[in-house]
Amino acid sequence: MYEIEMNEISKAFFPCWKAAGIHLSKQVDGGIQSWLRAHPYPPFLEHLSFRLGNQLFFVRVDDIDGKVRGPGNPRGVITAAKNANGRACILPMKKRFGGAWVADMPGWGLLDAETRRPIDPAALVTDQEIEMSPWEVHDMAVQVVRDYLEKQGFELMSWQGNPEVDPSIWFIGRTKRPEWVVVRSTKFPANSAERPSNWQAIAAGCAKLSTTGHFASVAVVSVEQPFESSEEAPPVPLWRGHGMHVRFTGLE
Repeated sequence: MYEIEMNEISKAFFPCWKAAGIHLSKQVDGGIQSWLRAHPYPPFLEHLSFRLGNQLFFVRVDDIDGKVRGPGNPRGVITAAKNANGRACILPMKKRFGGAWVADMPGWGLLDAETRRPIDPAALVTDQEIEMSPWEVHDMAVQVVRDYLEKQGFELMSWQGNPEVDPSIWFIGRTKRPEWVVVRSTKFPANSAERPSNWQAIAAGCAKLSTTGHFASVAVVSVEQPFESSEEAPPVPLWRGHGMHVRFTGLE
């Protein structure tokens, strides 16, 4: 367990962040369809992240004039990208006279977070099959649980897809008080994930805000997995961007 910044987006930075997301989506016909992070709630490693084809991009938004600063720190986006086998980017933004925020450079306007060289996400997409990292699988599992809570009518407080940070989700329960969810994912041939061994430590860390916690198991398998074959048949890899079946039976 380690500390993670929980700073929220400031009122001054929010218009910059929103304009950055709109700008990125406009670079793709029909808009970006696979956002990983496109919400303004803490915690923050990156400010925005998305999948394009077989590539993942993690973006930190920067005001080139340094007048407003986004939450998190510059190393966070690099950490997130490395954990997910993605690319860390910086999107320099500039506030025009009149208040509108625009990308400082043409095209995508993205820079590599470490080399500061321009990045064209569309040019980096290939036909290569890339297996999903444990981070990606966990992040998808969190999305499954988050969508379930929203459909049940609960108000979400925050969520994050880092498998090394617990809990994964905070929401307002039926008693109108905060509750938390620890999410764990597993892959075929397993059909359920185990609760973490440090459950009591997680509960103790959450106790100041809430003593009501839940566990969510999310199991995934490729849609190409031949279930009728021998039990000894190897699992089909979870390729990034390919279809999969999900088993989630609710909160425990």
